[in-house]
Amino acid sequence: MTAAGGASPSNHKGELRVVGTSVTREVELLLERVASSLGKRPPRVLQVGSRSLVSDRNERNWRNLVTKRFGERSAFIGIDLLEGSNVDCVLDICCPPSALKAKLGEEPFDLAICCHVLEHTRDPMRAARNIESVLRPGGIAFIATPWSQAFHATPDDYWRFSVRGLMLLFEGLEIQSSFYSGGDVGLDVAYRVERDGAPELDSRAGAVEQGLFQLVLDHEDNRAVLARQATERLPVSRTYMPTLFVNVVGRKAS
Repeated sequence: MTAAGGASPSNHKGELRVVGTSVTREVELLLERVASSLGKRPPRVLQVGSRSLVSDRNERNWRNLVTKRFGERSAFIGIDLLEGSNVDCVLDICCPPSALKAKLGEEPFDLAICCHVLEHTRDPMRAARNIESVLRPGGIAFIATPWSQAFHATPDDYWRFSVRGLMLLFEGLEIQSSFYSGGDVGLDVAYRVERDGAPELDSRAGAVEQGLFQLVLDHEDNRAVLARQATERLPVSRTYMPTLFVNVVGRKAS
């Protein structure tokens, strides 16, 4: 991914700002962005990793959101490794491009949604290339991945990503927006790091991000935290991070 508008992030002269928002609001902005690119035609939407699980009580129902926003004429296809609720096509996003086209056809998508999936893929680079390939020129991808989260093997758990890590994966997309969110049920809080109203993508913003989301405890506080746990924890570190998700909206070049 590159910065929106082609500008170098390091050339921004304005003040770095942390802007409070919510995931609900950011999803609304995402769908508005898609709507503005469509004109009057209905969208084609792909959800990667669409299978509904009992544990997904805090996950959004993207099919319902798209239908509510664009009507019944919208085309929504959910793919997953396994059959299940909300799955239209059993397909591995890491498959060869020929297999992807054989299952999904040649018609491109206006929006690709990939939330909490990349960390479970064996080949996230191939997954990123495939997601880019199914988008039409000007199409939009919404990618959400964990930066810090407990191990969760569904079916396995391989990777963690930063914003700039996603930019390396999705080289064919121009970044439009990025924000950080948490994982607590019922707590819909998110934050954007911006400069001049645009996402700050320079690696030097990492110092700000570290200060926002990392907590270092002294020895006694560390012991107190460990003592309150229901099961044994081994004191190998005094640095703690919350469950933290990185969310990025990217646009394929026209």
